[in-house]
Amino acid sequence: MSSVDAIIPCYQYGHFLKDCVDSLLKQCGPELRVLIIDDASTDNTAQVAQELVRSDPRVEFHRHSANKGHIATFNEGIAWAAADYMILLSADDYLMPGAIERATRLMDENPSVSLTFGGAVALYQGREEIVASPPELGTGTKILSGRDFIKIGGARNIVVAPSVIVRTSLQKKVGGYLPDLTHSGDMEMWLRFAAHGPVGFIDAIQAVYRRHSANMSGGYSAEQDFLQRKLAFEHFLDSCPPVLPDVNDLRSWLMGHLALDAISCASRAFNDGDVELSERLSSIASKLDPKVTRSRRWWLLACKRQLGSRGWQLLRPAIERLRTP
Repeated sequence: MSSVDAIIPCYQYGHFLKDCVDSLLKQCGPELRVLIIDDASTDNTAQVAQELVRSDPRVEFHRHSANKGHIATFNEGIAWAAADYMILLSADDYLMPGAIERATRLMDENPSVSLTFGGAVALYQGREEIVASPPELGTGTKILSGRDFIKIGGARNIVVAPSVIVRTSLQKKVGGYLPDLTHSGDMEMWLRFAAHGPVGFIDAIQAVYRRHSANMSGGYSAEQDFLQRKLAFEHFLDSCPPVLPDVNDLRSWLMGHLALDAISCASRAFNDGDVELSERLSSIASKLDPKVTRSRRWWLLACKRQLGSRGWQLLRPAIERLRTP
């Protein structure tokens, strides 16, 4: 039987921790171990974790004496893992029933698959919303080549982290999370896995992702997001030439898509009346890929600027009516 190690980094999420761990312990299928790593929380994380350890021998607990941050905590969990597969699950998220069995079955049957991911639900203020998957994935569980996975993602992170299960041996090979990728580390990690093997997509809701004010992703501006994604691509592309052919072509393609994404964001900022942010994002886009200045998106934004913010707001309703079928 296959085995799975689940790492749960926890900082100030004691009120979520039991739901997270219970969602793992109720899974069917592979042999399971759970390691809770408390990054020096000041809430009741330690008490909740100790009760979980007492109630189930599969649960282990380690507490930092001082806060080390999420990257160091993630990498500590990776070093601990020894099972066939591993999950890195934030303490504020949880798995859906059958998630581990679905993912490990696909990976058992396809030993070349590097990681699996699947559908997810975002939970916010008691409301559930299915996180939309890219339409290019289509329907049905499937295996994508690493290159197809990268192409479908383009400049975006198409993977919801709690839905991911990886092959532990490959995780050890590709290494841990990078300290300077505090915001885009997950995306860079998935790209590293895709460079080394196929990626499985599970066409089912695998996990629930909580959205709340304490999410780490909520503290980053649009500009920081683009700069972090750029840095993620640079790390990935610099580290993978031995296993990834045509890396220079891929670099140009990824930066081009990121630049187009930045112009789209700049256009939305202009629509919202934030002209200064729009200009800053345009500047980032042109530095990412100078060719973006010849794109249709750049031209449309330039037309809006010629009209001015007030002129565009007056004209916008008529244009949107023309676009509506």
